[in-house]
Amino acid sequence: MSSVANDAITGHGGGELTDLKAPASERAALKSHAEKLPSVKLGARETADLEMLASGAFTPLTGFMGEADYKSSRDKMRLASGAPWSIPITLGVDEPTARSFKVGSDIALAHEGGARIAVMKVAEIYQVDREAEAKAVFGTSEDAHPGAKNVTSTPPYSIGGPVTLFEEIPGRTFMEYRLEPRATRAAFRERGWKKIVAFQTRNPTHRAHEYIQKAALEICDGLLLHPLVGETKGDDVPAAVRMETYKVLIDLYYPKNRVMLSVMPAHMRYGGPREAILHAIIRRNYGCTHFIVGRDHAGVGSYYGTYDAQKIFDNFKPEEIGITTLNFENTFFCKKCESMASFKTCPHADADRLLLSGTKVRELLRAGQAPPPEYTRPELAKILIEAMQEKK
Repeated sequence: MSSVANDAITGHGGGELTDLKAPASERAALKSHAEKLPSVKLGARETADLEMLASGAFTPLTGFMGEADYKSSRDKMRLASGAPWSIPITLGVDEPTARSFKVGSDIALAHEGGARIAVMKVAEIYQVDREAEAKAVFGTSEDAHPGAKNVTSTPPYSIGGPVTLFEEIPGRTFMEYRLEPRATRAAFRERGWKKIVAFQTRNPTHRAHEYIQKAALEICDGLLLHPLVGETKGDDVPAAVRMETYKVLIDLYYPKNRVMLSVMPAHMRYGGPREAILHAIIRRNYGCTHFIVGRDHAGVGSYYGTYDAQKIFDNFKPEEIGITTLNFENTFFCKKCESMASFKTCPHADADRLLLSGTKVRELLRAGQAPPPEYTRPELAKILIEAMQEKK
């Protein structure tokens, strides 16, 4: 565990949270201006990045990265300023588009459906090596890695510059729970929480997750259950189903005055250790003081070591990240301990431990069978089984 004296008021980098949304009084004029501009149509990743930028979740970034920040984040896991930042945030375009734009001019950013939602000041146009980027960030450029494939399929030119969002992003979901950084901070203050631990997830919560969340609650005032609802892999459980499981779990098994559910609209990059750093930085911006890093955080397949996402934090001073990491080992139900435990606390053999792979659990659910209650709460298994049956 790394300890940090965190001022939850500052954003990452030590300054105020960025706010890249146009004031209401300026939106009509910006919309009219944007209609006359050349435009770039954003994909799912870039749209999610734009939302994170505009809300302040990506503080201190004020737009898509210029070349100095891009290279520094790719090669050194830092912005050009020196502030930690582990994954480049870029806007990729093809060569004809890049050559049609001029530095210093404005362009419009359009949603996939065609609606223009933001204006960007073109500060830089630069060429990048996407394969080198994928290898640096993900450790591979193989198409089997979804994050690497996303990067290598991105066009080889990037446009950097500040953005201003003037329209609500179309198609957003879970609006009741889509709290932006200023809103979560206000909610923490209202509740009187000083120490807030965040839990990142893209999966339904099983008993091991519940165990480490409650262990963290023993030393913190409140838990921010912060599921990622941006685009994920096709075989991940859909966000709507996951949200139902979280709501039931909180209702039945958590102290409601100490848990808050809010969604995080970021795109899932499956970046393992590097994405763990980014996830921690984001949660600092949301106002959290602590962040849980468990087994194979943000991993995919066998690309990363089991605890690489915890070890990578040793590359930074705790005050640079500005959030205290809580590192947990693999947890499970032990029949001899008759309780949840981890390798740190359980002296027994694997034969005594309920260790199920995600693949095995999905097989059971597809077959209409509930995993053991020591692995998944029955109420959650019921929701997951019904969802799996509907997909058949």
